[in-house]
Amino acid sequence: MVRLILAFAAMLFLVACGAEPKWASDEAVSQARYVHNGPPSVTLFTVLSTRDGSGAHSGLMINGSERIIFDPAGTWQHPQLPERNDVHFGMTPKMVAFYIDYHARETFDVIEQTIIVSPGVAELVAQRAKAYGAVPKAQCTKSISAILSEVPGFESLPSTWYPAKYMEAFAKLPGVTSRKITDTDADNNHGVLLVQAGDPRVQ
Repeated sequence: MVRLILAFAAMLFLVACGAEPKWASDEAVSQARYVHNGPPSVTLFTVLSTRDGSGAHSGLMINGSERIIFDPAGTWQHPQLPERNDVHFGMTPKMVAFYIDYHARETFDVIEQTIIVSPGVAELVAQRAKAYGAVPKAQCTKSISAILSEVPGFESLPSTWYPAKYMEAFAKLPGVTSRKITDTDADNNHGVLLVQAGDPRVQ
């Protein structure tokens, strides 16, 4: 019981798990819309500690009629991208690279796991992500597991608070491809957001 309490307390301090409700205008969302020419797919991003392999954050990218990222309770943002309650629109290859670069650093690796799905499944996941609402701190993985829980092909995934546990279960889905992204950026990544935003104060 003590271990469970300590584990839950640790979740409250996980990196990149702190968000606030946002609601971009219809015009901004429409203008940012990006259609990727790849197959319909669902991608799970998991941020892992380089020290002990523990999970720190989970994000979900959906490529359907448009490509979006559901970054529950996340702290990544970009001034050119509209956001609605943790859903980021306009996820071009450059923006996806920005998202990964923000999370990967000397203290954290990013594991990217992708599974190709039908167009209908991709749209269902996107709709559920858009409808989920703003996610409280430390509930990033919990929210993703709730979104995928009743989606065809993902029924075997557990309901869990723990990013690493969810990543391990996701890896067992048929057809999943995976890659690990590492980076030597300093742990303090506030400057990464400024660089990505094109802040003139950053050289």
